[in-house]
Amino acid sequence: MNPEARPRILIIGCGGIGGLIAAHLLEDARAVVHPVTRNVKHLQATTAHGLEVRGEGTPRKVVGRAFPEPPEASYDYALLAVQPPEVEQVAREVAPRLGRQGQIVVLQNGLCEERVARVLGSDEQVIGGIVSFGASNPEPGVYERTSPGGFVLGRMRPRGVTGGGGDPALARLADLVACVGPTRVTDNLAGARWSKLAINCAISSLGTLAGVRLGTLVGDRTARSFALEIFTEVVEVARALDVRLEKVSGTLNVDAIALERGAPSRRSLLVRHALIWAVGMKFRRMRSSMLAALERGRMPPVDFLNGEIVERGARLGVPTPANAAVQRAIHALARGEGKPSFEALHRTWREVRP
Repeated sequence: MNPEARPRILIIGCGGIGGLIAAHLLEDARAVVHPVTRNVKHLQATTAHGLEVRGEGTPRKVVGRAFPEPPEASYDYALLAVQPPEVEQVAREVAPRLGRQGQIVVLQNGLCEERVARVLGSDEQVIGGIVSFGASNPEPGVYERTSPGGFVLGRMRPRGVTGGGGDPALARLADLVACVGPTRVTDNLAGARWSKLAINCAISSLGTLAGVRLGTLVGDRTARSFALEIFTEVVEVARALDVRLEKVSGTLNVDAIALERGAPSRRSLLVRHALIWAVGMKFRRMRSSMLAALERGRMPPVDFLNGEIVERGARLGVPTPANAAVQRAIHALARGEGKPSFEALHRTWREVRP
């Protein structure tokens, strides 16, 4: 295919998620793909050796390289694969690089579509991309898939019908990124995003507090009990906002796992614990990107996860003590007050359930 006829994709960020997406899109070769990073080691490694993919059978090298800045071009899609604290500034920087119908694709956990829409002054050029796979970046230029999955794509205000009908930019993106993993389009982005937010508020934040991978985390009963409280608060805030929650990855019903305050339980605690354990073991190799940010001396993005629940809960009059306790504890770790450990997780749980 003539390079000029192919869609042009800009990927900002070459960590685990961004690098793995870039490698698959470069290998697929149906788009002109420009990964961008300012990490000198990544630039040197990809220039010298391309991008290496692991965790999918035999490791393989993909021809391509990262750039320190976007090459001069008009892009159809700009995929933001940076940490949430960077997303608004990066959106400002890439907006002038978009073509007339160009779209910014928000891949961050949390509710960052709203932030990017405010930067652009409209949500017309914003696509939400919920990532359901795990990936790590063990060394420069090397990208390892740590769990299977793909994407859920959608709009803050859907156009057309489920599947992208009536929204050519969304349908085309879904077709392109399907090379990374199973991809579906939803007309209920808020429901899918909030269900994933519940998972991240529990799993990512508690994994950061404990300093362990997901499989180890869910083996701890206190961690599972803490996760249930966090899930429940997120669901209660979502209900207050009239968000219709979707199943995570089509299987995990966060709404059903939530505890029933003051009502007979339809589902026992044992079953809820078993569900959390089963999902945790399925994705047992996943390690919190928030923990990686903490270890690298960056501000962990807890304000974009649990902090969103605390802020909205306060505005709506919905109590969120579990999320607030986690937010405080991770801020303390970021200030150097202690280190991630199960003891830190258990101590924080005692603040919620003395």
